[in-house]
Amino acid sequence: MAEKLISAEHIYKSFQHIKALRDVSIDVESDRITAIVGDNGSGKSTFIKILSGSLRPDSGEIRIGDKKHSFLTVSDAIAAGIRTVYQDLSLDNCKDSVENIFLGDEMMRGIFLDRKAMREEAARLLEEIRVSIPDLSEPVRNLSGGQRQGVAIARALRRPGKLLLLDEPTAAMGIQESRRTVNMLKLLKEKSMAQLIISHNLNQVFEIADHIYVMRAGEILASVAASETSPEELRELILRREDERLN
Repeated sequence: MAEKLISAEHIYKSFQHIKALRDVSIDVESDRITAIVGDNGSGKSTFIKILSGSLRPDSGEIRIGDKKHSFLTVSDAIAAGIRTVYQDLSLDNCKDSVENIFLGDEMMRGIFLDRKAMREEAARLLEEIRVSIPDLSEPVRNLSGGQRQGVAIARALRRPGKLLLLDEPTAAMGIQESRRTVNMLKLLKEKSMAQLIISHNLNQVFEIADHIYVMRAGEILASVAASETSPEELRELILRREDERLN
């Protein structure tokens, strides 16, 4: 039986008059890929930011192992092994792959940057996730979408972690780039890296996820095991649940 890494229980978050999250409860288990799907504005990114420590919920509880938190700071999340890759990737387009992977956490040799060690470590991390970047000195603005995603993931995996949070990991990518990124996420799962992915691409989610939550207007509309349903059946379930809400 898979171990629960994180349980978020009864999470609420509002921004003035906008209720972004309403009574959201989600479990994330070890060695599995959990997905949250929903339209833009459904609350997915807000929830990811709460788990990463970037936002504080108004109420609710986050359990990590046997510890209970009313909220997480960024330091709390990092200490708990939570690594986050946001949709914008937070890359410095003027810097190269090595500089981005070590951004703010450079390796030093005395008072000098250890550029050789950083380059070797960057190459190792990228090879581990099977991302090919022939010239690591190329500014990341010149890289493809999949390569840029690989740099962001390599940076997140520099320090040991238990859970990788990914916000729309294939957004704005072409078919081939999306395929490479999906294969990368499958590889990370094989390496026992649990993942929580948010996406609007239901078919893609079914290809990689073990469990799927559907979020709509800040609420969890459905929670299903991917192996026990299909995209078509889940769409029908979503429609039924929305009708129930309206009626």
